[in-house]
Amino acid sequence: MIFRVKSICVMLMILNVFSAFSHTIKGRVVNEDQEPLENVYIYNLSSKSHGHTKVNGSFQLDNCEVGDLIEFSFLGYEKEQLKLTRDQLNNEITIVLKPKAFLLDELVILNNTDPLETIVKLDLVKNPVNSSQDVLRRVPGLFIGQHAGGGKAEQIFLRGFDIDHGTDLSISVDGMPVNMVSHAHGQGYSDLHFLIPETIEKINFGKGPYYADHGDFNTAGYVDFKTKSTLEQSQVNLGIGQFNTFRTLGMFNVLETNSDKNMYAVIEYLATDGFVESPQNFNRLNVFTKYNTLLSANNKLTLSASHFTSKWDASGQIPQRAVDNGYITRFGAIDDTEGGQTSRTNMNLEYRKELSNDIVFETNLFYTKYAFKLFSNFTFFLEDPINGDQIKQQEDRDIFGFNSQFVKQTAISDVDMKIVAGIGLRNDKVNNVELSHTLNRKETLAHIQLGDVNQTNYYAFLNTDFEFGKLKISPALRLDYMKFSYNDALLTEYETQAVSRAIVNPKLNVIYSANDKVQWLFKSGIGYHSNDTRVVVQQSKKTMPRAYGIDLGNNWKPSSKLVLNTAFWYLFSEEEFVYVGDAGIVEPSGKSERYGFDLGLRYEFNKYLYLNTDATYTKARSKEEQDGQDYIPLAPNVTLVGGLSLKDYHKFSGGIYYRYLGDRPANEDNSIVAEGYFVTDANLNYKWDNITLGCSVENLFNVEWNETQFATESRLSDEVNSVEEIHFTPGSPFAVKFSISYGF
Repeated sequence: MIFRVKSICVMLMILNVFSAFSHTIKGRVVNEDQEPLENVYIYNLSSKSHGHTKVNGSFQLDNCEVGDLIEFSFLGYEKEQLKLTRDQLNNEITIVLKPKAFLLDELVILNNTDPLETIVKLDLVKNPVNSSQDVLRRVPGLFIGQHAGGGKAEQIFLRGFDIDHGTDLSISVDGMPVNMVSHAHGQGYSDLHFLIPETIEKINFGKGPYYADHGDFNTAGYVDFKTKSTLEQSQVNLGIGQFNTFRTLGMFNVLETNSDKNMYAVIEYLATDGFVESPQNFNRLNVFTKYNTLLSANNKLTLSASHFTSKWDASGQIPQRAVDNGYITRFGAIDDTEGGQTSRTNMNLEYRKELSNDIVFETNLFYTKYAFKLFSNFTFFLEDPINGDQIKQQEDRDIFGFNSQFVKQTAISDVDMKIVAGIGLRNDKVNNVELSHTLNRKETLAHIQLGDVNQTNYYAFLNTDFEFGKLKISPALRLDYMKFSYNDALLTEYETQAVSRAIVNPKLNVIYSANDKVQWLFKSGIGYHSNDTRVVVQQSKKTMPRAYGIDLGNNWKPSSKLVLNTAFWYLFSEEEFVYVGDAGIVEPSGKSERYGFDLGLRYEFNKYLYLNTDATYTKARSKEEQDGQDYIPLAPNVTLVGGLSLKDYHKFSGGIYYRYLGDRPANEDNSIVAEGYFVTDANLNYKWDNITLGCSVENLFNVEWNETQFATESRLSDEVNSVEEIHFTPGSPFAVKFSISYGF
């Protein structure tokens, strides 16, 4: 009997010991706004067990017992430690992480993170965006050029593409598309000037056609901007500069921030005459507001609204010969009656709900009202020697749509899985898409194109992640269906011209993390960009030409303060239909290929001083032309961007930043060259209590440079014959701006 009692006691002791080491804690990790945080690293300092939070912020950690010390860490947030009690072992817990400035040595390279996106977030903290033109420059390897003084959308260069205003780069803000299909000024036109730079919280991006949740225009890559959920504080800002430049900004917390709801509003006004001889009379007004509320512990609703309007005059692109012969200066104009006006109103409803079985549902519904009018003159008196060649491009547009996705994280045996399934719709109703020959911005001499566009895109995608320890494999598939229809107002009889097409594109990405310092990436996929509806209904064979891409890359952290990223890549384009909106014609350029190398470097000397640089090399060639005649006009060969930032050093912040664009061919045989440039900007800020004084300098060394360049055939009023040569818009000379802001 005594033996049996002793045996039972021993068994109970063994069971108690076993039980003590097999406890599992469960819970959620959120930020101060009660938003779930994904990929928070959880580490038991006692048992050495570890894990990560799921997309809904939930976690469970095995091998825990009373008294264990649990650490929660996430880049950009303060570490939180918890000493386990018995109650916490028996009940789900909620951990709230507080934000903080993060350092590069905190970065850990893992399968389930994107180090490069995290690095760009650090770039944004070290050197905040201070103008709408700087927004896209935060994407490594992306270059922009402006040729209407801030009125038109920027010209974009990425991975050997002269993307024009967005043809091969998918851009969105809070899930709302920015690219305009079948736009009056060109396919994919992307005007980001409605985005107030101080409202940006995060920039997500990817290069190449490898992402199933991005469709139309995602060939060279995509960029998603996320606006802030809350403001740290209200502030007002006033800035003045040379050339009658004036900017004022107000950011206000409308509701007292709490865990259930908050609201803020922002207003921005900018005016300038520009550095050119003919005043630009540029002005822009932006208004943005955002409201967040928690409907319950697991449901969040966000409503945002914005309005943007802009108006300007422009000097246009000028021919090099007119400057060389002294007819005009670099900052002069041949036709200074160019210019335009545009407006955009957005409504966006975002909803996030945690369903049963650890499924997260996310959706946004959006509406955009858009208007655009642009007057240009690229050829002067080539076509009409009497009245000149001024054209007007105009449209009025309504965009409706939604994006929805279900996210599920689970595990089968030792394999962690993440499944994302999504559907969406976008419809563009574009009234009176016009291209006309005009005189002096007042008289319409002839309609070249005029009609109504109705374009609809339905899509569905499935993206899966399978994690086998250090290896993550992500196969994906995307389906797009498009309906193009056009009513030509210049036809004598009413007719709806319509074409429908569907396309399926697979993707496969593989990530191998050798350890927490080295990560290898292999990406492959097929993407596409749609063609202009007016082109499609005439030439329906190539409505959605594909692009085939492959990447082999590496993220490496050789020391706590240094991070390197590299990528070798290749992209083949099935067909490059170039719609020349300025002339109303289509130029099919056939098959092409691009390949190159990307290199990025980040080094943090200390918590104050931070160095970043990104370099790219690209070779872009047409596949349907003979050697020497196969250059792709304006495709960048070499780019270099970087800078040295100072943050919070004895109340001082600032930096010096450079960008270099190498010489590149301006025509197919490289007989006309667009000259490269190296430009340096700088800024310095001083913070005293709630007041911040700032000074920024553009073109610090006052170099002479051409921001945008084109090989164009034109004729001046006193010329008998036309000339094809470089036409350009000058880059800014040395220019100083001062600002003062007050936070409260």
